Formats: sequence, structure tokens, C-alpha cells
Amino acid sequence: MTSKFDEYKRGNPPRQKKNHLWPLYGAGLQNLGVNDLPIDTNMPTYGTDELLVRHDACGLCFSDVKVIRLGQDHPRIHDRDIKKNPLTLGHEVTMTVVGVGDKLKDQYKPGDRFIIQADIMVKGVGYAYGYMIQGGLSQYNVLDQRVLNGDEGNYLIPVKPTTGYAESAIVEPWACVTAAYHLKYRTSLKTSGIAWFIGPESDRPYSISQGFNAKSHPDRIILTQMDGKLGQWLRSQASTLGILVEEKKDLERLSTEPDETQKVDDIILLQPYTNLIEKVSPYLGFHAILAICNPKQLERKLNIDVGRIHYDRWLYIGGADPDIAKVYAHIPIRSSLKPGGKALFIGAGGPMGRMHVQHAIEVSNGPAIIVCSDVSDLRLADLQDSFMQEAQEKGKQFICMNPTDQNEYKSTMAPFQQSGFDDVIVLAPIPAVISEAVTHLSNQGVMNIFAGVARGTFAELDLNDTLQRDTRVIGHSASSIEDMRTMLNQVEHGELFTNRSVAAIGSLEAVKEGMKALEDASYPGKVVIFPQIRNLPLTSLPNLKNILPEVYAKLKNDQEWTKEAEETLLNLML
Repeated sequence: MTSKFDEYKRGNPPRQKKNHLWPLYGAGLQNLGVNDLPIDTNMPTYGTDELLVRHDACGLCFSDVKVIRLGQDHPRIHDRDIKKNPLTLGHEVTMTVVGVGDKLKDQYKPGDRFIIQADIMVKGVGYAYGYMIQGGLSQYNVLDQRVLNGDEGNYLIPVKPTTGYAESAIVEPWACVTAAYHLKYRTSLKTSGIAWFIGPESDRPYSISQGFNAKSHPDRIILTQMDGKLGQWLRSQASTLGILVEEKKDLERLSTEPDETQKVDDIILLQPYTNLIEKVSPYLGFHAILAICNPKQLERKLNIDVGRIHYDRWLYIGGADPDIAKVYAHIPIRSSLKPGGKALFIGAGGPMGRMHVQHAIEVSNGPAIIVCSDVSDLRLADLQDSFMQEAQEKGKQFICMNPTDQNEYKSTMAPFQQSGFDDVIVLAPIPAVISEAVTHLSNQGVMNIFAGVARGTFAELDLNDTLQRDTRVIGHSASSIEDMRTMLNQVEHGELFTNRSVAAIGSLEAVKEGMKALEDASYPGKVVIFPQIRNLPLTSLPNLKNILPEVYAKLKNDQEWTKEAEETLLNLML
């Protein structure tokens, strides 16, 4: 006898005439849905070059909460009045093809399964899935050529029929986690870029031994107070190499909010004045570097836009060598966790924090000491229950602490007070936390601001540590199509167990409750919505014992989601 689950996997066309979904009409949870419920719209029709897809599972993400808070003021929402044309969230989604346009029948068939790289670009314009394009908090959707033939080709990634729905849906956040450990940074002036040199030069014998010659050089340089030997050399080289030269005399009239045409790729400061660093930092473009080429002590901490470090990949470097090329190259930026090192995870008990901790335990050549910090004793206890034994079996020291308990905090951190941590991963988007976290870095330590702090968020950072101890502050939390393919491949080969991240499940009706749970940090892991099941309130995995005992019985160790639990859920609740 064919089960509901087996029938479901075939991807038959929908029998229903309505599509159940959650519209967002404006900023605030009160504008999500109608009367706190999803709505019904007509089942979408698809064209000859389009697909009709069924959304099978969708993870809720704190990025969704940010859209709800900002409404159409969110940077990914453009040219749209969402009160009249509401959007539907959900970018951590897995889907099944249930309808194929005539022109696509040689490429797709009902039952084909996919996840999606949500950052869809068409002619340089963003149409992110779950933002501008209707997302996974709906039962069905039509995929047009923006998805199937965008700037990076096809944004769909095939999923094997045997892969679970939840475990494939949350490949996306996992790809963001692992991508954070593969960030690449330049070790020289940007070739064909724009470099801004700011003096005065003093009597130091400045030079540039590499990156400013016929093989590689900026296309344009800006010179301010460059009246010494380096300035003369730069002008001479520029004349020989055909580099445009701009003389910028006045630093007093610099805009605090320069437009994109004024942004540069490199700023090289020959005098480490704190006010100057703060004044010129807004001129850094995407993936830009500010290099302080002077060993002098900075007189105070600086207010740095840490949101730009996170989203725009700004990097601050420094060094005492008068050869500017060596300041760039002497410490290549390490984004991977230091093998055998000490790692501190701040905000480790949340959904993304748990992924980082799991990665640190499972990755080959990972850290030997893992310290997890969270303000919730409940989440810390769950973290210990989930990972302590595995970490110990792998010979790793695993420590959890609550920083609000000062005695516990001091005793835990005391052994690391002198040596510091090789890696500090910040998962709490709070400026004061970021400012405090950077003080725990060891020599040549790296802090990754993974938390999505908004552009324009400032925190105090001591760049003297960057100058004298070669510490680095980096950040990013997005992923590429290749990152997602890699993660999915690891899931499907039993190398990565994303189901361990699931903490609670629910039907489409539970979305608003799930968003509130994200805001309140109610669960230690991911909330996963199954859009096709009958009404199921948001339910933690342990509470399934009372609500759906048949599903609970299929959990691993009474606490981890499994494909068997998912199949049982769908057989019972479709």
C-alpha cells in the first residue's frame, strides 16, 4: 500500500485551488498576515518557461525578523509598496517541482527536488527569494526566468530523492557558517583599483616593493599631503604607468556619507591619527583595506562602523615596516579556525551559534579548546547536552559559561587572560559585546563578526592591537551557490548532520509564533515550518512526546530530528 509520504514525493499537481501564504504588509509583526493568520490566494498559474513548485520545508531565520522590523525600508526591498503589494518571506527553503512549462519539459519533471540560492541577481538588480520574490512561507510558487536564468545562471540546486526536507532546507544557514571560515582577503594594493595615500610622510623611508609596477598597479591614486620622497616616487610611477593622479588637498571638508563614486579600494595612512582614521573610513568601498603604516601608538580606541566590516568586508591592517607592500603581506588574513587553537564563541547558544560550535567540533584540524558563552542558562545546558560528549571523545576541551554570572565568567576566563584566544566568533549583534570581545584576542588572533549588525552600527575597537600584535577583525555571513552545493553534498554523503540544528517544528499557521520565538530566543536551534501539513502549533522536539508521540519515537536520542521522524510526521499530518 502506498503511503501518503510516497505519494507526496511523486510531486503530483496540487488538487487544491487556493495557495496558503503569509503576506507582510508593513513593518512590525502586527502587519504579518491578516488577523494573525495566513491568507488564501488563488493557486498561481505558470507559463511555458516557468515551473510550479511546492514548498516542503522552510527554516525561519533572524534575517526574516529584520525584514519584519523594517518592512519596505529593508535594503533588499526596492521599488515596492508592500502595503499594496505585500511580500512573502522564507529563503531557507526546499521545494519540489509539481508543474513544468512546455518549454522546460526536457529539463525538469514533476518530483524533481531543489534548494535555492536566495541571492538572485538579474542584470545587477537583486530579486532575493523570500524578499522580492515570494518565499517559502507559502505552499506553492512559480519560478520564472529570474531564478532559472539569472546573472549566475540557474539558482536552483538539485536535491537527491532520499534527502530529508528539513535537513536540505537548512543547508542555506549552514553554508553561511562554513563560508565564514573561507573568506579571502587581499595581501596587496588592489590591481586596477583606487588607492588613496595620506601623509604627511615624516622622515620614514617609505617604499612600495610590490603591487605598484607594470604587472600590477592601481588605475587611479589620490594623494593628500604627500610631499616627500614617496609622493614624488608615486607621481613618477603614475606618469610612467599611465595611472590617473588626483591631488586632494583639503581633509576638513570630507563628507561623513560619501556616495559610491567617492569610495576607494585602499587607504594608506602614513600617520596614525585616530580622528583621521574615523574621518576617512567611510570612504572605504566593498572589500576595501585601510592600512596604517606607522608604528606610533594610537592615543585612544576608535569608533568603527562594524556593520561595514560585516557587510562590506572592510579590513584594518597595520605594521611598522616602511615598505607598504610588507604591511599588506606580512600577516595573511586567516579566516579558518586555528588548528589546535583556542576558540571563543559569544552567543553560542542560539541557532547559528550552535552551528558554529558543531562545525568547530567536527571540522578536521579544528581548535583544541572551545569556550561557549551565552546569557541563557537553558540554552547553555542544551549546548552541553548536545555537544559535550562528542567534543570530549575528540579530545577537545569544551567549556560553557554565562557571562552574566560574574564569578563564573572570571573563573572561566582566568586561564586565558594572558594568552587570549586565537579565534573569537561574535554571534550577538551588540556593539558593547563586540568591543569587549576583541580584547580577548591573542597575538595574531582573528575576530569574526558573524552577527548581522546593521551598517551604521559603531563599536569601539583598539587598533593598537592591530598595529602591535597583528590582530585582525573580519566579518561576513552570506554564502554562494558553490558554498550551498558543497554543504548539500556533505549532507548527502553523511559528512554533515544539519538535522541536529532543528529545535522546533510547526505548520504554516505557526509562522507568527515562530517569528516571535526567534525574537525572544526561545529555542536553542532552528524553527522549521512544514507548509503542507495540517495545523500544528509551534512545538519543540521534546514536546512532541505529548502531541505526536509517533514522531517523537523516531527522534535520535529523544532530541535530534531525523528523516524517519519527518516521514512519520508527513504520513500523519499531510
